[in-house]
Amino acid sequence: MRTSRTPEAGPSSISPSPSMVSSYMSSSIEHRASLSTQRTSVTTWSKNVEVPEIPRIPGAVNRPQGSYKLADFNIHRTLGTGSFGRVHLVRSKHNFRFYAIKVLSKDKIVRMKQIMHTRYEQAMLSSVQHPFIINLWGSFQDSANLYMVMDFVPGGELFTLLRRSNRFPDPVAKFYAAEVALALNYLHNLNIIYRDLKPENILLNSDGHIKIADFGFAKYCENVAWTLCGTPDYLAPEIIANARYNKSVDWYALGVLIFEMLSGLPPFHEPEANPVVLYEKITKGPSCIKWPTFNPNATDLILKFMEHDPSRRFGNMRNGAGDVFAHPWFMEVDWNRLRNREIQAPYLPKINGDGDASAFERYPEDKVAEMYGLPATDPHGKLFPDFDYTA
Repeated sequence: MRTSRTPEAGPSSISPSPSMVSSYMSSSIEHRASLSTQRTSVTTWSKNVEVPEIPRIPGAVNRPQGSYKLADFNIHRTLGTGSFGRVHLVRSKHNFRFYAIKVLSKDKIVRMKQIMHTRYEQAMLSSVQHPFIINLWGSFQDSANLYMVMDFVPGGELFTLLRRSNRFPDPVAKFYAAEVALALNYLHNLNIIYRDLKPENILLNSDGHIKIADFGFAKYCENVAWTLCGTPDYLAPEIIANARYNKSVDWYALGVLIFEMLSGLPPFHEPEANPVVLYEKITKGPSCIKWPTFNPNATDLILKFMEHDPSRRFGNMRNGAGDVFAHPWFMEVDWNRLRNREIQAPYLPKINGDGDASAFERYPEDKVAEMYGLPATDPHGKLFPDFDYTA
C-alpha cells in the first residue's frame, strides 16, 4: 500500500521503455529488455486538461536545440528496432554530418501509456552536456511520430564488444567503469537519476570512449523515487522491494556492470531467465554470488556498490562520489585526463569513414521511412508539447 505517497506509478503491469530495448533499439535476442511499472494515463488529457510540465533542472545547461524537420535529412539505414519504432542513420542535407534519428510512434506510446517516460527522455537529454553522454541536437514531431536527432556513435554497443570478448581484462573493465562513474557523478550533481545502466546502453565512439545513451528512464529526482523500472539483472534490492530509492541505485548498477565486464555475466544471472528466482537472489545479496577470481580491489568495490543498505552504499555516503574516485581499484586513474579524453581507449572501433554503421546489425527496412511525414489526423500532438511541430 502506498497511501501516504503521491503516486509516481499506477497499475503494476510491466511495460517496455519507450526507449526500446537498447540504446539504438536493437532487437537482438540476447539483449535484455528494460521494464517499467510506470503507467501514464491520458484519459483526462484527452478532455483538454492541461498537459503536465516537465520541471526545469537547476544548474543544467538547457542548451538551445536546433530546429529540424524530416526534409532536412536523407535516411540511410536502420540502426535498431523496438516496440515503439526504430532508429535510423541519417545525413543532414545542410552540413552533411551523419546523425541517428530515433523515430517513435505517438499512437504506440499513448497506447502503452509511456508518455511521461518519453517526455522525460527528451527533457533530460536536452539538459545535459558531458563528453561521455550522447548529445540530443533537436526534437520534432509530425502527425504520426516523434523524432529525436542525436549523435551517431559509430563504434556500436559495449554489449557487443563484451560478448565478442567474453570478458574484459581488469584494466579494460576499469577504464569503462571509470568513464561511467564520471558520467553518473555529473548526472547526480544535477539531481538526475539514470535508472537503466547496462552494457547495451553504453555506446563506443570512434575514439573508443563511451557515450551513455537511452535516457528513457532518466528523471529529475531531488529526493526519492519508487517506480519499478530498469533491467532486471541490474535492479537494486530496494527497487524490487517496491521501496523508496534514490540515486544510489545507479551506483549499485555500476557494481553489477563491473562484475559483468570482468566475468562475462551479471552476478545473479539466471540461464532460464526466471524473474522470481532472479529477484530472490538480488534480495539475498552478494552472499549467493559465485565469485570468479577478480582483482581483490575490484571485488571490494563491487561489494561496496552492491551494499544492501543504501545508506552504506559507496557513492551515497557523506563523501558522495569522492569515495568512488578514491577507491584503491581506481588508484592509477587520472580523472582529469580521463574526463578530457586524453587517455587512449583500450579498444578502437574499426571505422571505415563517416557514416560507417557496420558495428550495428542489419535490419529489414520494410519501406517504413516512406511512411514518415505523410499527412494524417493527429489526436496526440498536444501530449508532447516539448517536441516542435515542424510538419
